Amino acid sequence: MKLSGWGRYPVLEARTHRPRSVDALRDLLLSEPHLIARGNGRAYGDSAINTSATIETRYLNRMIAFDPASGLLAAEAGVLIGDIITAFLPRGWFPMVTPGTKFVTLGGAIAADVHGKNHHKDGSFRSCVDWIDVMGPDGAVRRCSATEDAALFDHTLGGMGLTGIILRAAIRLRPVETGWIRQTTIAAPDLETAMSAFEETQDATYSVAWIDCLGTGANLGRSLVVLGEHAARADLSPQQAQMPLRIKPKRKLSVPIDFPAFALNGLTVRAFNALYYRAGARKTGTRLVDWDSYFYPLDAILGWNRIYGRKGFAQFQCALPLDNSESGLRGLLAEIAKTGSGSFLAVLKRFGKQDSAFSFPMEGYTLALDFPVSPKTLALLERLDRITIAHGGRFYLAKDSRMSAATLSASDTRAADFHAHRDSHGYTSRFRSAQSERLAL
Repeated sequence: MKLSGWGRYPVLEARTHRPRSVDALRDLLLSEPHLIARGNGRAYGDSAINTSATIETRYLNRMIAFDPASGLLAAEAGVLIGDIITAFLPRGWFPMVTPGTKFVTLGGAIAADVHGKNHHKDGSFRSCVDWIDVMGPDGAVRRCSATEDAALFDHTLGGMGLTGIILRAAIRLRPVETGWIRQTTIAAPDLETAMSAFEETQDATYSVAWIDCLGTGANLGRSLVVLGEHAARADLSPQQAQMPLRIKPKRKLSVPIDFPAFALNGLTVRAFNALYYRAGARKTGTRLVDWDSYFYPLDAILGWNRIYGRKGFAQFQCALPLDNSESGLRGLLAEIAKTGSGSFLAVLKRFGKQDSAFSFPMEGYTLALDFPVSPKTLALLERLDRITIAHGGRFYLAKDSRMSAATLSASDTRAADFHAHRDSHGYTSRFRSAQSERLAL
C-alpha cells in the first residue's frame, strides 16, 4: 500500500503488518530482514516507513495499570495521548508533556522524545518516562530506565524507533484541578520583543508563539506569545466549577478536499498573517480556555494537512543554541520573507537545557514552519538548512522529510555516535526506515 507521514510527502509503496499480540510481532521481527514500527502515522515524513516491512502498532493499545497515588500509568505503545486524556482527565490527571497533537501514540512520543510548550520548565517527554520495554533484534524484550540499561533508555528516547520496537512504557501524569487553562496573550511587534517576552516569563508553565514569518523591517518576527497555566477550581465561574474537569465537546471541522496549489501563495499567506496578528493583538490579556483549544488547536480541523494540496507539505523545524538564537532567527526569517514563500503555521518556542544521546532539543529557541512541496520551497529549505548549520543549530527528525545525510552530519555531531551505537548492538541491520537509509543512520 502507499504510505506517507502527516505531511503526505514523500509517498512510498510499502508492505504493512498489523500484529495484535507481542508474539505475533516477534514472529514478524524474526522473519523479516529489516523493519520499522509505526504508530498513528503522525511523524511528518518517512521516519515510520520501511518499504519492505512497516509494523503498525495501533492494535497494541491497552492501558495496563495506574497508581492514583503517584500518577504512574503503564500502557502499551499503541495508546494515543488522546486516549490517556479521555481516561484520566476526569480523574484529575493530564499528560506531563504533550506535543501539539493528541493523535500521537505513546510509542511515537517516546521514539521522537517529543516536546511541548513547557520544555523550558519540564523538559521533553523523557522527563515523565519511568521505564520502557523494548523488543530487540533477537526478539527478546528488555526493560530499560534511567538507572537500568540506561544506554538503551537514552538512545531509545529520540532514537526514532531505530533501537528496537517499543512495546510498553510507564509515564507519570500531572495532577490538575480542572480542564481549563489560564491563557495570557502578549502581542510582540518584532522579534526582539517576542524573545524578551519568553525570557521574562520563564516561570510560566507553558509558552509558545505564533510568528509572522513574512514580516519585514520593523515587523520582522512580529508574534503573538501565548502563556498558559492549569487553572485552579477557584479560577472558574460558578457554572464551570460545578464540573471542573468536564469540557463540552466542540463540533469538529474537516477539510474534505485537497486545496488547489495556487491557494497558498505569498499574497494569501501575507494577508492571512497580517489579519491573524491584528486579531490576536486585540485579544491580549488573560482569559480561560479549555485544554483542547490550548494544546491542540489544529486537532479541531480533521485532515488539515489537505490545505497544502495534493503534493503535500514539508515542515522545517530547527533548534538554535541560546547564544545564537536571535541572529539565527533573523537570518531564517529574512530569507523566508525575501522569497515570499511564507508559512501561516509558524511556531516559536523556548527550549530549556537538555543533554541526551540523540534527542532534538537544546537550550535555545526552536522555529517550526510548514511549506507546500514545490521545487521553489525545497530549494528554500536547503538555504534554511545552511543558515541553521551556520548558527550551530540542528533539526527535528520527527518533522524531517527531505534532509540529506550530509546536512544531518554537519548539523549534529551525535549522528555518527548514534550510528556507531546502533551498529555495535546489531540494530542497524534489523531496524530501518526510509529516513534512516536516507540519512545514513
